[in-house]
Amino acid sequence: MKILVINCGSSSLKYQLIDMEGEVLLAKGICEQIGDTNAAFTHKVPSDESKNIKDMPYEMADHGAAIKLVLSTLVSKENGVIESMDEIGAVGHRVLHGAEEFSDSVLVTDAVKAAIRKCFKFGPLHNPANLKGIEACEKIMSVPQVAVFDTGFHQSMPDYAYMYALPYEYYEKDGIRRYGFHGTSHRFVAGRCIELLGGKAEGTKIVTCHLGNGSSITAVKDGKCLDTTMGLTPLEGILMGTRCGSIDPAIVPTIMKEHNLTPDEMDTLMNKKSGMLGLAGTSDNRTIENRAKEGDERAQLVESMLCHQLVKYIGGFAAAMGGLDAVVFTGGIGENNPQYRTRVADKIKFLGTDIDEEKNHVRGKEIEISVPGSKVKMYVIPTNEELVIARDTKEIVEKL
Repeated sequence: MKILVINCGSSSLKYQLIDMEGEVLLAKGICEQIGDTNAAFTHKVPSDESKNIKDMPYEMADHGAAIKLVLSTLVSKENGVIESMDEIGAVGHRVLHGAEEFSDSVLVTDAVKAAIRKCFKFGPLHNPANLKGIEACEKIMSVPQVAVFDTGFHQSMPDYAYMYALPYEYYEKDGIRRYGFHGTSHRFVAGRCIELLGGKAEGTKIVTCHLGNGSSITAVKDGKCLDTTMGLTPLEGILMGTRCGSIDPAIVPTIMKEHNLTPDEMDTLMNKKSGMLGLAGTSDNRTIENRAKEGDERAQLVESMLCHQLVKYIGGFAAAMGGLDAVVFTGGIGENNPQYRTRVADKIKFLGTDIDEEKNHVRGKEIEISVPGSKVKMYVIPTNEELVIARDTKEIVEKL
């Protein structure tokens, strides 16, 4: 079976076509600036680079047009990897927010679409776009559609981990609680870590660190999420590329009053103008890394803050789980920045971490970076969220 994996943003559409026999990536790409006159299309075929398309301008009025472009490219003689659309057995969609409605991936129905629509208030940028992608595929294709939720993995959290100490009515009436995100990534790397630890989830205590432009840390006990850093939205937790992470809530009304900001303007400030960008003027971690080496104090501050926050959460989650077997680093920063891993490992040596610096000098490759016999093992495990979506889609469709 071949599965098309779709991840729609407000003005973008990422895709991968995966042959589930051997889990082989056939093609991937992205449509950007959908609805804009500057819309661009990138298409990559790992097995034949002559079929690649790089940043080509195309007319894409909406997500439906983008889907049509993707499908026509996948079957074209010049750039395609399949003979016909009929070879695509199903489509798996990343959906940001499923609230308490969904703890597992589901076959898309009218009721599922209605539930996704109900979650627009929690994911106003992502959920409407995710739904657009589903509906666009439904109009063009007659194959099963499956929704895989970013929040799903975290629905195993106990109430004492997901509740906020606000009047209970806000949870009952409005669904205000911690939901967590990057669920497919945390599930993938935690599952792989469990395999590396011997394959038995029961009894394992793992902290997974998904570090990128968006970052979150999760405590995974017995293979299930016990707690995570992101909350009602992806804003909570550690500092990120453009997000501030956790701050004193009183800062919000203080800044709004002092600078006469509207709620939307304050939301934009915290989500798009803060984090690394707000502190150092750039959200690009490589730039920050290079500037820090050159002595830039703001860049050095970002690195020190991020490492400090990582140590706080890893140590806190280890305490909450009653121990720690392994720490996993993943995501663009987690997989490609050895110095963060070194600094964190040194700070939590009291837990039993002992890092091998030679092994740690690696980027984007699965490897155990702790020394043999280390009480707490440390791993770099590249994430593969699209494969998680494809696997879930295949499993659901095969039961129909």
